[in-house]
Amino acid sequence: MQNSEAMALSTTLLAIAGELTQRINEGVVARGFDGVRPAHGFAFVRLAPDGATVTELAVHLGVTKQAASQLVDEIVRKGYAERRVHPGDARARLVVLTERGWACTRAAEEAAAEVVRGWGQVLGEGEVRALHEQLGRIAPYGRIRPTW
Repeated sequence: MQNSEAMALSTTLLAIAGELTQRINEGVVARGFDGVRPAHGFAFVRLAPDGATVTELAVHLGVTKQAASQLVDEIVRKGYAERRVHPGDARARLVVLTERGWACTRAAEEAAAEVVRGWGQVLGEGEVRALHEQLGRIAPYGRIRPTW
């Protein structure tokens, strides 16, 4: 593959990822979850299913502990998460999703499904499944995280 072809593929994949992120966020907001940003969604991915400390969240998001702490303050204030005593370390706090946070996560799943159904209308369901399989073979392992 030529450099220009590789760059074209790279920009297409980045454009799709950006569009997907935006459309999921729009779908979440349309379902009544106000004040939610894509950064919250990336945090929710790490907080589900068992919660995380602010330090673990900072590593996941690739931000400072202070930035992660500010994000946690925001999602706690909005009712999407709460702080609990860490079961393994009494000095630490575990940040977990509230029922509202879980409902927001389900709304994101519904919005993502809508987007992917649209891809199926364009490409066909078999092609979307094949795309998923092919991208899965080259995708990094682990939970989704932002690349800011």
